[in-house]
Amino acid sequence: MLYPSGTPTQPEIIAVALSKLDLKPADVLADIGCGSGSVSIAAAPLVKHVYAIDNRDEAVRATNENIQERKINNISVLKGDAASVLKDIDFDCAFVGGSKNLEQVLPILIKKGARFVVSAVRMETSALAIEILKKNNMFREIIQVQISRGRELGGGTMFKPENPVFLILGGTC
Repeated sequence: MLYPSGTPTQPEIIAVALSKLDLKPADVLADIGCGSGSVSIAAAPLVKHVYAIDNRDEAVRATNENIQERKINNISVLKGDAASVLKDIDFDCAFVGGSKNLEQVLPILIKKGARFVVSAVRMETSALAIEILKKNNMFREIIQVQISRGRELGGGTMFKPENPVFLILGGTC
């Protein structure tokens, strides 16, 4: 798989986020800030269609190549600013993997009645998402996910922690 800078979302984080979205076979998912397309690729077998959205050329290129490599046919890759792209598509739920323009993106998700998960590694991003959701009476939950991976150390195994990730749930349930 190709990975542009700032990606990928760890598979364990994807699993928790998709579980929290409670995806259904008839759902259309918007993967906002798709990066490598790892979330889109994981969600594709679970939903009707996925819109993978990113404004970076390298992310669009990587996502397209990763989708083709896996021969997936229910993902559309859209290049552009998420706030603009989201206004023109219909979707039921969203994964927000990028923190850019949250002030513009979250109100669109709320207005469209989507259920969504915001993934954040920074406290400030989490606080901003919670503030916006609480103002709109759409805050559902925040969870912190901490992953540690076993590594060889002196003939034994030690755990090395990855950075914690916050998942902020919002929208309709």
